[in-house]
Amino acid sequence: MSPIKTGFLFLISIILFASLAVAGKLHVIDFRWPNLYPEGMTWDPSAQHFVVGSLNHRTILSVSDAGVVETLISDPTLPENVTVLGLTVDPTKKRLLACLHSFSPLPPFNALAAYDLRTRRRLFLSLLPSDPDFPVSSTRRGRDVANDVAVDFKGNAYVTNSIGNFIWKVNEDGEASIFSKAPAFTRYPNAMGENDPFNDCGLNGITYVSNGYLLVVQSNTGKIFKVDADDGKARVILLNRDTVMPDGIAMRRDGVVLVVSSQKLWFLKSNDAWSEGVVYDETDLDEEGFATSVVVGAEERAYVLYGHVMEGITGKGRVKFEIVEVRSDGESEDEHVWIFVLLGLGLAYFLFWRFQMKLLVQNLDKKIN
Repeated sequence: MSPIKTGFLFLISIILFASLAVAGKLHVIDFRWPNLYPEGMTWDPSAQHFVVGSLNHRTILSVSDAGVVETLISDPTLPENVTVLGLTVDPTKKRLLACLHSFSPLPPFNALAAYDLRTRRRLFLSLLPSDPDFPVSSTRRGRDVANDVAVDFKGNAYVTNSIGNFIWKVNEDGEASIFSKAPAFTRYPNAMGENDPFNDCGLNGITYVSNGYLLVVQSNTGKIFKVDADDGKARVILLNRDTVMPDGIAMRRDGVVLVVSSQKLWFLKSNDAWSEGVVYDETDLDEEGFATSVVVGAEERAYVLYGHVMEGITGKGRVKFEIVEVRSDGESEDEHVWIFVLLGLGLAYFLFWRFQMKLLVQNLDKKIN
């Protein structure tokens, strides 16, 4: 093959690579399980699969990137009709942690279950205590709800109580206590309508940050709190704008925080360890899917769970659910700029190479003549 053809093919390969990068499709995972209605989801980095719970089943399932579903945990010893809400993988201890709750009219039940990911056996089932200052009501309003869970490097788990607006702590051995009843959790006005079905949903999604603190969203105020993982002290993060009905939260390795609601996924960043932050982008979601959870999966991709929870609450039947990759439009535009920069560099290299080849041919002609 001639040098000119080689250089031309090199340029074409750069253009094709850039075109494929720009046109890359979002990863959509369709999976099936009768009446599953998963509210919580986590990512297992070791097994490289998603893990989802269920409103209706005492089972926890794994979902591959191709949509293959397998039963990861089946625990018939749990109370009948218990709901599996928030989930997280403890990569240090090789455990799966699951928030369990029984909705009214079932008897009150809130617990954290821990399962060994290697043997799939239950390690403990910790009942979560109610606040003695606020007795549990027999009605849904005022009733504790163990909603989401995060874990630190020592194996301590932190569980949000959405109705009580406090955080439980469960140590590595399964000993549970009320960890934080920070005044900040009840300081801000409810931003939701009085008749909204989730009007009383307070603290919700939670994630642990390696610097020794937790980030926690509050659904009915739209606030996000920074909570010290040692003493439970909390303060609201000052943002350029509040989120609306936030549910789940996750953090990427680059420090970007992802907050999901049933309608949007917000992208946040901070330059001062989350005393203040900026919502720098948002992406609209499929409202019918009713997204409730966001995770950071393989290659730092963001995925939301369309568990169609509202259908499950109203008693409808469904088999198909979705896990969908979501990207920041602003970040995608930045990636496109770099792609065109690479194209420009490739073109410049090709033109320089052609110029050099032309000089080489001219010099060879002079020597021959």
